[in-house]
Amino acid sequence: MKVVLGISAYYHDSAAALLVDGELVAAAQEERFTRKKHDSSFPCHAISYILKEARISGSDISYVAFYEKPFIKFERLLETYHTFAPKGLNSFIKAIPLWIKEKLYMKRILREQLLKQGIDTQILFPEHHLSHAASAFYPSPFEKAAILTVDGVGEWATTTISIGENKKIKLLRELQFPHSLGLLYSAFTYYCGFRVNSGEYKLMGLAPYGTPSLQTQEYIRIIKENLINIRKDGSFLLNMDYFDYATGVKMTRNGKWEKLFGFPPRQPEGALSQEYMNLAYAIQSVTEEILLQLVTTAKQLTCCSNLVLAGGVALNCVANGKIESSKLFDQYGFNRQQETPEEHWAPLMRHGISF
Repeated sequence: MKVVLGISAYYHDSAAALLVDGELVAAAQEERFTRKKHDSSFPCHAISYILKEARISGSDISYVAFYEKPFIKFERLLETYHTFAPKGLNSFIKAIPLWIKEKLYMKRILREQLLKQGIDTQILFPEHHLSHAASAFYPSPFEKAAILTVDGVGEWATTTISIGENKKIKLLRELQFPHSLGLLYSAFTYYCGFRVNSGEYKLMGLAPYGTPSLQTQEYIRIIKENLINIRKDGSFLLNMDYFDYATGVKMTRNGKWEKLFGFPPRQPEGALSQEYMNLAYAIQSVTEEILLQLVTTAKQLTCCSNLVLAGGVALNCVANGKIESSKLFDQYGFNRQQETPEEHWAPLMRHGISF
């Protein structure tokens, strides 16, 4: 019997999942036990629950898998600070000591926590986007499928297109930090007064209160002409002159955004005027446009009839509805000769580029 424990911890929404001989037998989120919303602590309660649910002891576990590679993530932080220097000095001073003291020793920290629950086995560190892709493809009913993963950022990757076939997942295309659709959406979440990494669903819910007015169309134009350069294949570049998340403590450079859109960032719990509703409508529309282009590219690259979605942006159920309505994966006429140009994809670009 091969038993694999998968864990996510120390960022947001800690959780644990248990596979026995390749079959998912139990999974749980730590917040369900601690009652702390988006609990990021080590998922000790979740692990205890799934072991009990599966009637398995800690000594039965063959492998433990953590959801990302901390060393590569640290590399990305260092390269980012170097690229944007001298900007980001304050953020660097705060972040690097924490990494040197704790996060670089993630294996040791995890082992100490696991030993408390009687688990002493090999710990594996798959890449973040591979973890996302696996979480979508392997539980799906498909033997073969295109896999689109879109989130904020893993180690370097922010958007990946892969193909899953039987037990294998092959990466085909990758977009890299700081160019991220998830972080773009989070930037608007922040500007509209919601909490990043938890309030994105509120921004999606706010969008229908916007109207397809001239003001909204102007916001869409501003976004496309100033914040993001979208290519035909769904790849894109963000104009980092307007974003602070790469090296700062905020998502946006508020002064520049206020000049663009004509109103300041909304204070949390502040009044929701029509401008914010229309802004939410605009970024939701742009997000859906990019995702549809990415899905089209995934179809072209894989020639699959099945599609699975993963990553935080894949939780945007409104966009998912648009993807389903497009019937892209029920149509024919795509072939491998129509593959998209590679020059827009990884490495694309590890540094901030204005346009």
